[in-house]
This record gives sequence, structure tokens and C-alpha cells, in this order.
Amino acid sequence: MTDAPDIQIHVLDSITKLTDSHSGQVIVAASHGAEYAAYLAAKGGARAVILNDAGVGKDDAGISGLPYLDALGMAAATVGYRSARIGDGGDMKTRGVISHVNDAAAALGCAAGQSCNDCTERMRGAAAVSVSPPPQTENRILLREEQGAPPVWGLDSASLAAPEDAGHIVICGSHGEALGGKPETAFRYDAVAAVFNDAGIGIDDAGISRLPALDGRNIPAATVSAASARIGDAKSIYEDGVISRVNESAAARGGQPGQTTAAFVDAIIASLQ
Repeated sequence: MTDAPDIQIHVLDSITKLTDSHSGQVIVAASHGAEYAAYLAAKGGARAVILNDAGVGKDDAGISGLPYLDALGMAAATVGYRSARIGDGGDMKTRGVISHVNDAAAALGCAAGQSCNDCTERMRGAAAVSVSPPPQTENRILLREEQGAPPVWGLDSASLAAPEDAGHIVICGSHGEALGGKPETAFRYDAVAAVFNDAGIGIDDAGISRLPALDGRNIPAATVSAASARIGDAKSIYEDGVISRVNESAAARGGQPGQTTAAFVDAIIASLQ
């Protein structure tokens, strides 16, 4: 392994927090490991990255960023969702156990079963990546609109939330963890209701921690099972998702585990009539 004393390891609760200061460094970011998160790591000039496998889930969405980064020559790995909290970079660095690596990371000696710390040290020997990825965008999409009911908007990421979402039912591709375990990060605006992906739920019930946080603001909220819908894909969460957990505010409005996401939305709208 190359001796690289100037290469640092940076820990973030979300890959969306990358700045110019992270360029050329090894990043531990507690986002899911889907392709858009991987794209942000590459766009931000990371040398290598470790993300969270988010329970892997439907179509292997939670680790789909690994082959994407292999194609760009960037070493990448995920920690297992049962070993450390998604959305909490410090916990991933401290407790995380590697679950999947791409070929570029394997060439550095990274492997499933290693500690996150061990893997990051090996990644310090990675060569800098000079290829710029083709541009990608996350989507805001109007999923449903009917007279007399709040519109239903799909957001591939909670980072796309806007002030107008205070009047919307929001279907969000993000995991259900309040970043860093901080309740105030559950959702920026007081949406009519919100649905997230449970990222497998995982250790400490991290993948559903937004739900009690939003209960404190009287916002009905639910998660869909990661096995039922692709994390990072709001359209899949609406069309394919099966509700895994609801908060008390949602239960009081007819939301319940086992519903489809569309049926959950029906229940919320009916409760507003």
C-alpha cells in the first residue's frame, strides 16, 4: 500500500455535504450506496468513498454505486446496515463493517468483513481519479394531483425539499434516518405527510428514525421496505413500495404497515376530507 501521509479521511453524515476541501481525500459518507450518491462522490473529486449499503434492497439499489464507480476507476465500498447507522458518518467510521467492495477497492486489499477504519486506511493508497462523470440530476416529479387534495410530489432526495413542500404529500427516495440522529434534520418543511425508504431499518432502528422525529411535529410519516422499492428513486417508492413502518400521526390517519404507498396516500387524503 502506498504511503500517503497527506491523504486524509473525512467523515460526513451525507455525501451531499462534500465541498472543495474534500477533493482528493478518502470519504466516509453515511448516504446510501446508490448510483446518484456515487456520482456525487466522483463529481466532488473524492479519491475513494465508503457509503452505507442501505439493506441492499430491490434491484441491489443500495450498492448500485459500486459498479458505477468501478467504471470511473474509483475505489468504493459499503458498510453493512446492521453494523452502523445510515445517516451517521461518525457511527459508520467507528462501528462500520464492510459488506461490499468494488474491484478498484479490492485491488487495494479492501474486503467484506473488514472494519471501516481498516478499509479507509487501505483506500489512502488509491490513485487520484481524474475522470469527470457525465452529469446526472436527481428528480422532483409530480406523481399525483387531484382537485381538493394536496399534490403528491416525488423527491429522489430529501435535499431537494423546497418551501412549497409544506403543502405537499412528499414521497422521498432518501433513507428514513434523521441525519446524525438529529430530529431537526428529519425534513426541512412541515409537509402534509412524508414517505421514505427504510434502508433495511438496520442497527438501532436507524432507517426509521425520521418517523418519531416527525411525530413531534404532527407530520404523518412512513417508510417503505427497502426490499420493495429502490432507494434513491421516488417513483419506485410510490409505484412499488410497501409500507414497513408508520408513525403515530400516520396511524391516526389510517396509515398502516402492509399498505402500498398509493394506499397510504389514499388514507392520508381521506383523513383530510
